[in-house]
Amino acid sequence: MSTASTVELHLSTAIGNHPDLPAAIDSGDGGHAAVDWEPIQAEQYGKPGTFIVRGVMAGGEFPNPLILNRADPYIIKHTDGYYYFTGSVPEYDRIVLRRSKTLTGLAAAEETVIWTKHAAGEMGNHIWAPELHFIDGKWYIYFAAGTAEDKWAIRQYVLECGTDNPCTGELLEKGKIIMNFESFTLDATTFELNGIRYLAWAQVDEVSNLYIARMSNPWTIEGEQVRIASPTLEWEQHGHKVNEGPAVLVRNGRVFMTYSASATDDRYCMGLLTASVSSDLLDPASWTKSPEPIFRSHPAACEYGPGHNSFTRDEAGESDILVYHARSYKDVEGEPLYDPNRHARIQRMDWNEDGTPRLGYPGRHAKQAHCVVTVE
Repeated sequence: MSTASTVELHLSTAIGNHPDLPAAIDSGDGGHAAVDWEPIQAEQYGKPGTFIVRGVMAGGEFPNPLILNRADPYIIKHTDGYYYFTGSVPEYDRIVLRRSKTLTGLAAAEETVIWTKHAAGEMGNHIWAPELHFIDGKWYIYFAAGTAEDKWAIRQYVLECGTDNPCTGELLEKGKIIMNFESFTLDATTFELNGIRYLAWAQVDEVSNLYIARMSNPWTIEGEQVRIASPTLEWEQHGHKVNEGPAVLVRNGRVFMTYSASATDDRYCMGLLTASVSSDLLDPASWTKSPEPIFRSHPAACEYGPGHNSFTRDEAGESDILVYHARSYKDVEGEPLYDPNRHARIQRMDWNEDGTPRLGYPGRHAKQAHCVVTVE
């Protein structure tokens, strides 16, 4: 049977034989579509019975995934008519950029290595979560990095580019962002509100918390460094106690800050902080944390551990686009940070009647495939 969003098929296999899942199936609308199936474990077909394998069919509005093996994805739509994309590479050794006139075009766009890690000292290891921002006529890239000698001595750094195209322009290292205290810190993002520029980021003070501060220029914070969120809720403490990866949208008279929580496996998920645009963002009391995750794993779409998101706009400038990463399988061998298959994904997001964001679920605009496998 099939519905508008799900196509189901049935297969049989002998005990001990891996099911022969088709690479493409009838899409239910007169055509055929390739399917990205979730992995099948040997124990599933090692005994008689029935189990379901889920998959995501090609042919949605956007490629799903959009870009393979690029975690912590960041997309900015610039006034020059281009979308610029960056993200963490699995080797954590360089920063890459690609650009395209369309969101879909980013999938096949040429990727340029614009910066590589240092051989010694600072910025020599664990190059993480770059973001590209255009501020006062120049490009700035924020990223986290360890030292060549200690990959866990993670701090935050800034690159500057004064040319029109940051994919080809010369980069100037502005150095480390000096925080009010020294500890593991990452995932910086910046935004402007009411004429004031802010930096938001994650920093370890016993656990990974979210902080905010004003900026005197694009590479310097000034004044008080304020903690606005800690992983106090149960769903923020799976594997590790984590609040990280802030991303900001200013809409409907409010500042919405999404963030990621828990370990980077299938339990990784996204929460939401909200403040009024007229409030003092440096006052922790201005921020309200939503009690439940707003975006989490969705097995029916084969998307696990969604998080570290950003936001952009569609080509017409009419809709907000959610940018995030997720794996297409649940089980990860070893440390999840070193599993390369966190893929960059995008989908349209909606807004509730009360003006709050409604992200839906991962893979919401992709057609799903279910294969019922009978083992005999």
